Amino acid sequence: MTIAQAPYSKETGPSFLTVGVISDTHGLLRPEAVEALSGVNHILHAGDVGDPAILDVLSSIAPLTAIRGNVDISGRCSQLPATEMVELGGCHIYVIHAIEDLDIEPRSAGVAIVIYGHSHKPSYEERSGTLYLNPGSAGPRRFDLPVTVARLSIGEGKVDARIIPL
Repeated sequence: MTIAQAPYSKETGPSFLTVGVISDTHGLLRPEAVEALSGVNHILHAGDVGDPAILDVLSSIAPLTAIRGNVDISGRCSQLPATEMVELGGCHIYVIHAIEDLDIEPRSAGVAIVIYGHSHKPSYEERSGTLYLNPGSAGPRRFDLPVTVARLSIGEGKVDARIIPL
């Protein structure tokens, strides 16, 4: 069983929507990433955008929430917030670039999902009732890691997470 075939589920609120999750584009937005994100209701970018044109393309697909990463040091990308809290489908979602910089206690803050990037390693796991999702890197291939994005389905009382290899 591959990670793309093993969705994560957790109970949440009553609304239904699909959220595209992307990170670490480092200036490269692959056509496969655009295709994997098409049809979503909202997109979250967990930093290291690398090129403001990527923000324009992603926001033409769906409403976009993006944060800055450690490579976003100049221009429009440097003006992005370091973290963002959004509510989508009745879930509070906290977006941060590097998980080691997590500055809240998610459960106490009512956060259902923490989205992060930086490591380029796609993963999801539940910790103390909170889903932690790293969509991996969608930009230039780094090391021997896969090139991936993720999708969240939020609704009918649950959250399903899926990593999508590109």
